[in-house]
Amino acid sequence: MDNDYQPLACDLYDYLEIACLHRYQLDIELVDGSRLLGQALTTETTASKEEFLLVRTADGEQRLRMDRLLAITPQDAGASFGRVLLNGNRC
Repeated sequence: MDNDYQPLACDLYDYLEIACLHRYQLDIELVDGSRLLGQALTTETTASKEEFLLVRTADGEQRLRMDRLLAITPQDAGASFGRVLLNGNRC
């Protein structure tokens, strides 16, 4: 992993926690331009303070470093939020 991890702003981290709590199916946009669909499972923080979003995709579980996330959009009807831009908004 890169050592240049930049944590998300706390209010944006809350959206990821809500997505995990409700197990939302997310359209996830990454800063490299790629996209994936996955069910939000949980978040985790490593000993080196890097934060990850764990999602279940058609290919199995994936661990996505949060500073590589550009945006998330819940695909569930009645979700409590819409598209959230994550990149460029750091603590």
